[in-house]
Amino acid sequence: MHGYTADKDAYLKRLRRIEGQIRGLQRMVENDEYCIDVLTQISAATKALQAVSLGLLDEHLKHCVAQAVAEGGPVAEEKLAEASAAIGRLVKS
Repeated sequence: MHGYTADKDAYLKRLRRIEGQIRGLQRMVENDEYCIDVLTQISAATKALQAVSLGLLDEHLKHCVAQAVAEGGPVAEEKLAEASAAIGRLVKS
């Protein structure tokens, strides 16, 4: 069971909403909408994805990483390294 399983429906709802935003962006480009309006919507979609990723990261730290650290050993080190790498990727994006 993954850390986000309890909130899976909420995550799926948010992702579907983001999917709709992306479809809306496609329509905006197809309809030759004003550049700044398209960029504004891209910014909103990006922030929505960032919010989902931060929520998933939080769940991962609370569930998967915390459990591995409690058990100790090489699995704990692996989960901590994995989490650090994920944080690094999020910071760069």
